[in-house]
Amino acid sequence: MRIWAGPEYTRAVFDVSGPVDYKLFELNKPDRIVLDIRGSDLGPGFSAPAVKGLLKSLRAGKQGKTDSRIVFDLADGVRPKSFLLPPADKFGYRLVLDLYPAAAKQVPVKTVVEAAPGKARNVVVAIDAGHGGDDPGATGASGTHEKEITLAVARQLKKLVDRMPGMSGVLIRDADYFIPLERRYRKAREAKADLFISIHADAFTSSDARGSSVWVLSPRGATSEAARWLADRENRADLVGGISLDDKDDMLAKVLLDLSQGATMGASVAVAEQVHGALRKLGPTHRNYVEKANFVVLRSPDVPSILVETAFISNPTEEARLKNPEHREKLAAAILDGVDEYFRATPPPGTLYAQNADRARENARAKAQRYVVNRGDTLRAIAERHGTTASQLRAANDLADERVRPGEVLQIPPSG
Repeated sequence: MRIWAGPEYTRAVFDVSGPVDYKLFELNKPDRIVLDIRGSDLGPGFSAPAVKGLLKSLRAGKQGKTDSRIVFDLADGVRPKSFLLPPADKFGYRLVLDLYPAAAKQVPVKTVVEAAPGKARNVVVAIDAGHGGDDPGATGASGTHEKEITLAVARQLKKLVDRMPGMSGVLIRDADYFIPLERRYRKAREAKADLFISIHADAFTSSDARGSSVWVLSPRGATSEAARWLADRENRADLVGGISLDDKDDMLAKVLLDLSQGATMGASVAVAEQVHGALRKLGPTHRNYVEKANFVVLRSPDVPSILVETAFISNPTEEARLKNPEHREKLAAAILDGVDEYFRATPPPGTLYAQNADRARENARAKAQRYVVNRGDTLRAIAERHGTTASQLRAANDLADERVRPGEVLQIPPSG
């Protein structure tokens, strides 16, 4: 038996030798939950772990001649949820008991305080450490669990993000507990994140596989998520791209969701390419391009989202690097470099990045040369003479086309 305590619920997991028949019921005065597992015995190595979270104490023993009974004493009322998990990876069958506060409280990720009117805000980066709790993820040759590596990298990345002017980080998971996949991207939305990054460590049957990789949501994943949002009344009451879909007819809701998803996926690819390029400077990547898959954590319809496989934990050499704090810091720094480049190129409105971009444009205009158009001049000829392009001249002077008139004064942007 193992116990994991997260901010939203407490999970108890029993390793069982096969499918089990069980009964769960609640008692009060004092509050407790009783689990009877029919036709079972406690294994010879069974010991009750230390209680955490919503549990005050627990007792395990026999109930009659054939059943095992576990009694959970509660610090407060709870809502229990139980289910049986089939074998997966190194685990056999598992009986899972999740205990939620009776008040159905959900603890969101801390929302970064919004800036005062007229003051630039920081961009918010939600950082998700993959796996956690009873889900260790992949396991390396020396026994390193993926969940430990992802949390260490996520914490390091948050530290570096918080040091970056104009940027703030929030951790989706800040300790060793499991969060359902869909809940992870919802927590990013609750934190009003401008970007969601899920951190993982890859594994393969061959120990030769190596290199980091960056993933975005596949079009098929986006399509299935759109169908869920349009069918689910609770989803439609939520805000997508700042707009509620609840009061819109089906056709308009679909159009608005398509627009939001299209912009989000475009932004996801843009930031993924920047991060992938930064990781290639650190070491070899598994592929020379950003990859796409139907990962649940990437399905947010209005928060650009990427998944970073830091390395192959199944490769002994890369596992050793992932265990090295200095290498993890380099990984985090490379991810941050890519994120910073993305926000410099595409600053969200109202942020310090946008303010800095506006200031840079103003400085460039102030430094621009002035040129008086002569008879016979063309925009392309003027551009070539000053080491710029016709399109840059048009943008700098708000020209509708390439026509210029003698005597017109043009701002020549600085070259380079």
